[in-house]
Amino acid sequence: MSEKRKNMNWIGGAIKQPGALHKELGIPKGDKIPKGMLKSAAKAGGKMGKRAKLALTLGKMNH
Repeated sequence: MSEKRKNMNWIGGAIKQPGALHKELGIPKGDKIPKGMLKSAAKAGGKMGKRAKLALTLGKMNH
């Protein structure tokens, strides 16, 4: 697989446990997480902070 092809699919490798952030924040899986809650979770640090930062980053991407 070429290097360019690997870089295109970094999101698939970044999300190891889908739904883990919802579970940590106590929000049902189908509901959206409020942006304010994501920002405060990103400041917490640890795994939850990393997941929240990734969620904020992915939210900025255009589809």
